[in-house]
Amino acid sequence: MALNALIKLVPASVQQTITIEDVKELFQYYKTITAKTGDQLDWEYENAAFPYEIKETAEGKGKWFYLESDQERYSYILIGVDKGSSKNADGQEEIYDYIQVTLPEQATYGDKGKANEFCKFLAKKLQGELHLFNGRIMYFYTRK
Repeated sequence: MALNALIKLVPASVQQTITIEDVKELFQYYKTITAKTGDQLDWEYENAAFPYEIKETAEGKGKWFYLESDQERYSYILIGVDKGSSKNADGQEEIYDYIQVTLPEQATYGDKGKANEFCKFLAKKLQGELHLFNGRIMYFYTRK
């Protein structure tokens, strides 16, 4: 059974809308900063920190993509964007954007570790609300 995590964009987030291209740019930024860390350490940290290639299919264009690895310890991670709705404290319906990170059945423990790391990075960067694979919630925005 597949596992899902969500990064929900809330009114206190850096931005309230997100596209799949924005998420790809954030992954490119992640690769850049890990490469710089590797340069400082004189070690090819980029390949260890991000052992995936970003791939997109025709049917997922604009909605989702997947990360595929050819390394032994990693397999696949699916990433998509969509809109959701919930009732706020006043009982009003509120619509929000979210990023969904899915671990398919063939995902490894390495994939789960990397997915958690990526989720925390994205939630921190966007100052969102992270709903982890285990059901717990982490808040990366200032709460009132």
